[in-house]
Amino acid sequence: MSIRLSATAPFLAGLLVAGSAFAQSETPPDYKDDRSTAETVVQSLYNAIERKEYLRGWSYFRDEPDRPTFESFAKGYETTEHVRVKVGEAISDGAAGSIYYAVPTVVEAVGKDGRQVFRGCYELRLVQPAAQLEPPFQPLGIVKGTLEKTDASFDEAKGRCANGG
Repeated sequence: MSIRLSATAPFLAGLLVAGSAFAQSETPPDYKDDRSTAETVVQSLYNAIERKEYLRGWSYFRDEPDRPTFESFAKGYETTEHVRVKVGEAISDGAAGSIYYAVPTVVEAVGKDGRQVFRGCYELRLVQPAAQLEPPFQPLGIVKGTLEKTDASFDEAKGRCANGG
Protein backbone atom coordinates (compact mmCIF):
# COMPACT_ATOMS: atom_id res chain seq x y z
CA MET A 1 0.00 0.00 0.00
CA SER A 2 1.34 3.39 -0.93
CA ILE A 3 1.29 5.67 2.10
CA ARG A 4 1.22 9.37 1.24
CA LEU A 5 -0.17 12.43 2.91
CA SER A 6 -3.51 13.46 1.53
CA ALA A 7 -5.21 16.83 1.34
CA THR A 8 -7.89 17.74 3.83
CA ALA A 9 -11.42 17.18 2.59
CA PRO A 10 -14.79 16.90 4.29
CA PHE A 11 -15.86 13.45 5.39
CA LEU A 12 -19.14 12.09 4.12
CA ALA A 13 -21.90 10.83 6.36
CA GLY A 14 -23.06 7.23 6.27
CA LEU A 15 -20.12 5.36 7.75
CA LEU A 16 -19.95 1.62 7.39
CA VAL A 17 -17.86 -0.39 9.86
CA ALA A 18 -16.26 -3.71 8.97
CA GLY A 19 -14.08 -5.96 11.05
CA SER A 20 -13.55 -5.60 14.76
CA ALA A 21 -10.86 -6.47 17.23
CA PHE A 22 -11.45 -9.89 18.73
CA ALA A 23 -9.77 -11.60 21.63
CA GLN A 24 -7.21 -14.25 20.77
CA SER A 25 -9.54 -16.94 22.13
CA GLU A 26 -12.36 -15.86 19.80
CA THR A 27 -12.76 -16.97 16.22
CA PRO A 28 -11.93 -14.56 13.40
CA PRO A 29 -14.76 -12.70 11.67
CA ASP A 30 -16.71 -14.39 8.91
CA TYR A 31 -15.07 -14.43 5.49
CA LYS A 32 -16.06 -11.40 3.38
CA ASP A 33 -15.09 -11.09 -0.28
CA ASP A 34 -17.37 -8.52 -1.86
CA ARG A 35 -16.12 -6.62 -4.91
CA SER A 36 -19.47 -5.13 -5.88
CA THR A 37 -18.84 -1.58 -4.59
CA ALA A 38 -15.79 0.49 -3.76
CA GLU A 39 -16.76 0.54 -0.08
CA THR A 40 -17.10 -3.25 0.14
CA VAL A 41 -13.75 -3.79 -1.59
CA VAL A 42 -12.02 -1.77 1.14
CA GLN A 43 -14.00 -3.60 3.82
CA SER A 44 -13.04 -6.94 2.24
CA LEU A 45 -9.37 -5.90 2.23
CA TYR A 46 -9.42 -5.36 5.98
CA ASN A 47 -11.45 -8.52 6.54
CA ALA A 48 -8.61 -10.41 4.84
CA ILE A 49 -6.00 -8.62 6.97
CA GLU A 50 -7.94 -9.34 10.19
CA ARG A 51 -8.13 -13.01 9.19
CA LYS A 52 -4.36 -13.01 8.33
CA GLU A 53 -5.20 -13.89 4.70
CA TYR A 54 -2.58 -11.63 3.16
CA LEU A 55 -2.64 -13.10 -0.35
CA ARG A 56 -6.39 -12.45 -0.53
CA GLY A 57 -5.84 -8.93 0.86
CA TRP A 58 -3.17 -8.22 -1.73
CA SER A 59 -5.49 -9.45 -4.49
CA TYR A 60 -7.77 -6.43 -4.00
CA PHE A 61 -5.03 -4.22 -5.49
CA ARG A 62 -5.02 -3.79 -9.27
CA ASP A 63 -1.84 -4.72 -11.12
CA GLU A 64 -0.84 -1.08 -11.63
CA PRO A 65 2.32 0.92 -10.84
CA ASP A 66 1.45 1.70 -7.19
CA ARG A 67 0.66 -1.95 -6.35
CA PRO A 68 2.97 -3.16 -3.59
CA THR A 69 4.79 -6.44 -3.99
CA PHE A 70 3.13 -9.28 -2.14
CA GLU A 71 6.17 -9.62 0.11
CA SER A 72 6.14 -5.95 1.16
CA PHE A 73 2.36 -6.01 1.65
CA ALA A 74 2.46 -9.06 3.92
CA LYS A 75 5.52 -7.78 5.81
CA GLY A 76 3.68 -4.55 6.57
CA TYR A 77 1.23 -6.50 8.72
CA GLU A 78 3.60 -8.94 10.44
CA THR A 79 3.18 -7.26 13.87
CA THR A 80 -0.52 -6.46 13.40
CA GLU A 81 -2.81 -8.46 15.65
CA HIS A 82 -6.17 -6.89 14.79
CA VAL A 83 -7.62 -4.24 12.49
CA ARG A 84 -10.94 -2.56 12.02
CA VAL A 85 -12.06 -0.14 9.35
CA LYS A 86 -14.79 2.38 8.72
CA VAL A 87 -15.45 3.82 5.31
CA GLY A 88 -17.44 6.75 4.04
CA GLU A 89 -19.50 6.90 0.90
CA ALA A 90 -17.42 6.59 -2.27
CA ILE A 91 -17.22 9.44 -4.77
CA SER A 92 -17.05 8.25 -8.39
CA ASP A 93 -15.81 9.84 -11.60
CA GLY A 94 -15.77 8.35 -15.10
CA ALA A 95 -12.92 8.79 -17.56
CA ALA A 96 -11.82 7.03 -20.75
CA GLY A 97 -13.76 3.79 -20.26
CA SER A 98 -13.05 3.52 -16.53
CA ILE A 99 -14.82 4.54 -13.37
CA TYR A 100 -12.60 5.84 -10.57
CA TYR A 101 -13.68 5.86 -6.93
CA ALA A 102 -12.35 7.63 -3.83
CA VAL A 103 -13.29 6.06 -0.48
CA PRO A 104 -12.68 8.03 2.74
CA THR A 105 -11.26 5.52 5.21
CA VAL A 106 -10.26 5.20 8.87
CA VAL A 107 -8.26 2.20 10.07
CA GLU A 108 -7.42 1.14 13.60
CA ALA A 109 -4.51 -1.28 13.87
CA VAL A 110 -3.66 -3.07 17.10
CA GLY A 111 -0.21 -4.56 17.17
CA LYS A 112 2.56 -5.63 19.46
CA ASP A 113 3.55 -1.97 19.72
CA GLY A 114 0.08 -0.69 20.69
CA ARG A 115 -2.94 0.81 18.99
CA GLN A 116 -2.68 3.24 16.06
CA VAL A 117 -5.32 5.03 14.02
CA PHE A 118 -4.85 6.04 10.38
CA ARG A 119 -7.10 8.14 8.15
CA GLY A 120 -7.09 8.88 4.49
CA CYS A 121 -8.41 7.57 1.22
CA TYR A 122 -8.41 4.51 -1.01
CA GLU A 123 -8.59 5.05 -4.76
CA LEU A 124 -10.16 2.30 -6.86
CA ARG A 125 -10.70 1.70 -10.56
CA LEU A 126 -13.12 -0.34 -12.63
CA VAL A 127 -12.58 -0.68 -16.35
CA GLN A 128 -16.08 -0.79 -17.83
CA PRO A 129 -17.01 -4.50 -17.90
CA ALA A 130 -18.48 -4.24 -21.43
CA ALA A 131 -15.14 -2.86 -22.66
CA GLN A 132 -13.19 -5.84 -21.29
CA LEU A 133 -13.10 -8.15 -24.28
CA GLU A 134 -10.16 -10.45 -23.50
CA PRO A 135 -9.20 -12.45 -20.40
CA PRO A 136 -8.44 -12.02 -17.67
CA PHE A 137 -11.41 -10.00 -16.45
CA GLN A 138 -10.30 -7.22 -14.10
CA PRO A 139 -12.81 -6.58 -11.29
CA LEU A 140 -13.09 -3.37 -9.32
CA GLY A 141 -9.79 -2.99 -7.50
CA ILE A 142 -7.64 -0.71 -5.41
CA VAL A 143 -5.18 1.52 -7.26
CA LYS A 144 -3.62 2.97 -4.11
CA GLY A 145 -4.19 3.86 -0.50
CA THR A 146 -3.17 7.17 1.01
CA LEU A 147 -3.30 6.98 4.80
CA GLU A 148 -1.73 9.05 7.56
CA LYS A 149 -1.44 8.43 11.27
CA THR A 150 -3.76 10.51 13.47
CA ASP A 151 -3.99 11.13 17.19
CA ALA A 152 -7.80 11.01 16.99
CA SER A 153 -9.58 7.95 18.32
CA PHE A 154 -11.06 5.48 15.85
CA ASP A 155 -14.58 6.67 16.71
CA GLU A 156 -13.67 10.36 16.26
CA ALA A 157 -11.40 10.10 13.21
CA LYS A 158 -12.77 10.91 9.78
CA GLY A 159 -11.42 9.62 6.48
CA ARG A 160 -10.64 12.16 3.80
CA CYS A 161 -9.90 12.23 0.11
CA ALA A 162 -8.31 15.00 -1.94
CA ASN A 163 -11.29 15.15 -4.31
CA GLY A 164 -13.84 15.94 -1.61
CA GLY A 165 -14.65 12.41 -0.53
